[in-house]
Amino acid sequence: MFRESHQGAEASTVFGGRSSFERSPDPQPRYETLRHMLFGSPAAVENTIKLLYKLNYAEPNDWSKPMPTEVPNEVVAVLTRKVRV
Repeated sequence: MFRESHQGAEASTVFGGRSSFERSPDPQPRYETLRHMLFGSPAAVENTIKLLYKLNYAEPNDWSKPMPTEVPNEVVAVLTRKVRV
């Protein structure tokens, strides 16, 4: 009833001599500094920091203290992280 057909069904997962599941280990992982900046009303910035904490992205204490900008009722908070690249 059903016949095995290999015609047109072959797909290679080999890229550059290695399968797509193999990764060459990095001898030294590279990290870069990444900065997130939140601009908005004090309430909006605080709510966003709390949301990012609930999403397990950053601790509230990792953020800078919100500082006023030149725009009325606007603050900025900064988060600096090292990310692997």
